[in-house]
Amino acid sequence: MSRSIQALAYARPSALTTEGGTGLLGLETSGGLTPVGREAHPQFFAGFLSSPQAAARGLLAVADVAATRYHQRTLRASLDPVVTAGGDRLRFESFSGCCGVYARLDVLPEGLAGADTGHGTTNVDVNNPLREALSRLSGDEPLHLRVGPDELAVTTADGPVVEKKVPLPDRWLRGFAEAQVITAGFDLRAELSAAEAVRFLRTLPRTTTTTGAGAAGRGSLWVVPAGRTLRPTTRPVPGAVCLPGPERLTALQRVLRHATALRVYGPAAPGGAATAAAWEVTLPGMRLTLTLSPEPSRGFSGEGAVLEALATDEAAADADLVSVLLSWEPRIDTADLAAQSALSPQRVRAALTRLGTAGRVGYDAADAAYFHRELPYDAGRAEARNPRLTAARTLLADGAVHLHTPATAPGPGTATVRSGERHYQVREAAGGVLSCTCQWWADYRGRRGPCKHALAVRMARRGRTTTAPTATAPATTAPATTAPATTAPTATVTAAGETR
Repeated sequence: MSRSIQALAYARPSALTTEGGTGLLGLETSGGLTPVGREAHPQFFAGFLSSPQAAARGLLAVADVAATRYHQRTLRASLDPVVTAGGDRLRFESFSGCCGVYARLDVLPEGLAGADTGHGTTNVDVNNPLREALSRLSGDEPLHLRVGPDELAVTTADGPVVEKKVPLPDRWLRGFAEAQVITAGFDLRAELSAAEAVRFLRTLPRTTTTTGAGAAGRGSLWVVPAGRTLRPTTRPVPGAVCLPGPERLTALQRVLRHATALRVYGPAAPGGAATAAAWEVTLPGMRLTLTLSPEPSRGFSGEGAVLEALATDEAAADADLVSVLLSWEPRIDTADLAAQSALSPQRVRAALTRLGTAGRVGYDAADAAYFHRELPYDAGRAEARNPRLTAARTLLADGAVHLHTPATAPGPGTATVRSGERHYQVREAAGGVLSCTCQWWADYRGRRGPCKHALAVRMARRGRTTTAPTATAPATTAPATTAPATTAPTATVTAAGETR
């Protein structure tokens, strides 16, 4: 797993202090984007929180996830949360170190008081002394929140005095992209009252009860609405929602005393396969959501939901157009964007998916809408470091794709893809789904996106060209719709070591 170093520079540490009986929570910012461009220490909010204790514990829950690995626990995990100011709300986001849990705290307009909310995205410092102070917060005393430097810091700080350098896995970046694509297919599946929510969540295990090979699959549970509560089941019966690795919901324990309801979001019945799901605890003026990957051992980064969007030139061009129309909206209206861009709603949604692959939009299942953010790091790495996409482009560049029927012909088409010493058959089924004879398809049946062979075929049919340097050897007798065959070596990734 490749890793880069993310340097986060803060003017000073975030801290919780008290002055005249009022708590002062100062969250310091580092290198963010705003409507006026990049700023070293942007300020997004300075005002009071309507529910101080709930907000403090919700922020702690997001920090808990950022500091935790739910798979391979011995490895390090720590990254400061990302905050996005959307003009009327604040969204705090993080991923677990294993990339299998996505956490988001939405502080809604009714949870903020006394000031306007700015626009932009940045990291915020959540250090250990601050965590301890937030944990001790009690009572109903007012809590003033400042996201960004105060006026004194703005006028007197000559430069950053606190700097963190943290390892940032590339798959952590790709997780943001995959999570928004996956959750865009979720619907509300269950809703529990506060009392039932607390009762249900407190019965869940806090540690992994199954170990060894295949533990993740055997540990997946399902829950089905039963009256006013949820009933666990070991089978995906109609109406059931997957609960893969229930111990990964531990962070929700932070906010249970303030919960007003529990909502569960998931896809339609998957026919037995484990799926991702989102668990949302509603709080006074805010929402805390944990989205779980289909298995504890599966990070969101490898789910492949974004690959189709990355493989099309049309969505890339549309994304460039749509991106200039975004302005940190807390809820993106696709119909409005369609009218402004003169694109169809379908093409707008495809463009938003493409923008999501760069971390530029997220998806809120509660609002059933996208929202705009700009991640404060090089999110373009999500596309460049996607192994299946890179391998598919290599196959196409090496002339390894042979289409047996023109892409415009009626009925399903077939193709042969040469990968290493083997040849794989790719066939189009009903609905345009491409199946393959490779091991990846046999293992997942499309549940983790297309394999590299199917992706290469999709690119070839769309007439996609690659920017990789290729030989200009004469074409073979393959149909004109295929990528030109060359005398270059075949892809270096062989069938025995399929890129996933």
